Amino acid sequence: MKATWNNAVIAESSETVVVEGNHYFPAEAVKKEYLQPSSKHTHCPWKGEASYYNVVVNGEKNLDAAWYYPEPKEAAAEIKNRIAFWHGVKVENEG
Repeated sequence: MKATWNNAVIAESSETVVVEGNHYFPAEAVKKEYLQPSSKHTHCPWKGEASYYNVVVNGEKNLDAAWYYPEPKEAAAEIKNRIAFWHGVKVENEG
């Protein structure tokens, strides 16, 4: 799987985990130079509290376009140390 935005590859991995239709990439497969911490947080009853990143490419900022669960609840343990994308970040199969 590959995540792209603004003509840049943000993440690439064949080891994504799909939860509720979202591909969660291993943190080490995400190019951190495109991520800036965001102050946004949301809560999911079964996954826990999500934290967000802004995706920044070529000076353009996509606010809160990546999220992760720093301490997911037990039911969502498989997404620990993983990052997912939305807000126009295209996630598609490379093949």
